[in-house]
Amino acid sequence: MLDHAAVTFLAVAQAYWFDVFGNVLGNQVLVRTVHVTMLDVNHERPSGYVHPGAGVATVRPGQEPRPMNHSPYTNDVAVARTFEQVFFELRRVIVGQTRLLERMLVGLLSRGHCLLESVPGLAKTLAAETLATVVGGSFARIQFTPDLLPSDIVGTRIYRGSTEKFDVELGPAFVNFLLTDEINRAPAKVQSALLEVMAEQQITIGGVTYPVPRPFFVVATQNPIESEGVYQMPEAQRDRFMMKIVLSHPSQTEELEILDRMAVSAPVPSQVIDLHELVELQQRADAIFVDRSVAQYAVDLVQATRTPAQFGLADLTTSIGLGASPRATLNLVRGAKAIALLRARNYTTPQDVFDVAPEVLRHRLMLTYDALAQDITPDHIINRILSSVPATWVSPKPNDPFR
Repeated sequence: MLDHAAVTFLAVAQAYWFDVFGNVLGNQVLVRTVHVTMLDVNHERPSGYVHPGAGVATVRPGQEPRPMNHSPYTNDVAVARTFEQVFFELRRVIVGQTRLLERMLVGLLSRGHCLLESVPGLAKTLAAETLATVVGGSFARIQFTPDLLPSDIVGTRIYRGSTEKFDVELGPAFVNFLLTDEINRAPAKVQSALLEVMAEQQITIGGVTYPVPRPFFVVATQNPIESEGVYQMPEAQRDRFMMKIVLSHPSQTEELEILDRMAVSAPVPSQVIDLHELVELQQRADAIFVDRSVAQYAVDLVQATRTPAQFGLADLTTSIGLGASPRATLNLVRGAKAIALLRARNYTTPQDVFDVAPEVLRHRLMLTYDALAQDITPDHIINRILSSVPATWVSPKPNDPFR
């Protein structure tokens, strides 16, 4: 069994996760439980065990692969300590914005992509670059402008007169972490250049397909307050993003802390894990157990955006023009798995789905003109749905090591 230090660590870690992230959207909490998980740290996997999907991971071209059946994450204690270190390095640089940091990690573990929306100066770019540094990934930033071309992102073919042949010049999208800054300043044809690489992790140039390095994570930012020289993102492009994260200004205390940290020299984060370990954590998130009742709750939330009258929300029928797509259901479950992993559990609860629902749903709802005229926002609709759609109780229990 665990020694005293390990038990104390788990108690503090799990209380921290539930206290910080359990209470979302005001005072709405679906499941409120803090417990100490007892694990046998000496438990060994059976001889010959191979993790599902184990083999050799291709992380980036030219990088030496490593067998993945020698994972350092053999139990939940090791995973919890790793994420504690990751968050420590992120918080060294980013003051506040706790929800942003957790949601970006959720998107990364789920192999999704994030759309960040806020006014300028709230550390959107810094957060993406810091996360890339902490996990040891390559990073590129593209500033979207009205004169940007698709070839500026994915690459193009260039004719060489000396050889009388076309050479392929790969664009800046061939990195692990791609930041598309102010994505709504470029026209739709440029925004759509990201569709293939976001969905299929590959880019086609001149009829030849080139895979991007894995893991691949896109973070797009947009400014909601300006309308001149801005191109609204098409619905098909928005739906490709797993989550839309809305940032707010820091509090008075947080802004004073920002001033103290940046007054002399900005803190520099350290690398905690490498890309091979990140891939292993993604696979561990895939293996998180999802009970049928949790999956049903995710389906009910999405169905409530399409047929609200069936869930006692008939008044929302005139406000919702188009509900969420099936991608929302898939991403709710994937996000719940990642949340459970961050909270040192090998199973999901309805609370996990509840916590990621605002970010997963808000950019997938199309409101009617009547709703826009009445200043009804997608968050208002989501709050009503979350407070009305019931969930089946799932009783938390001590974790068992992954077998």
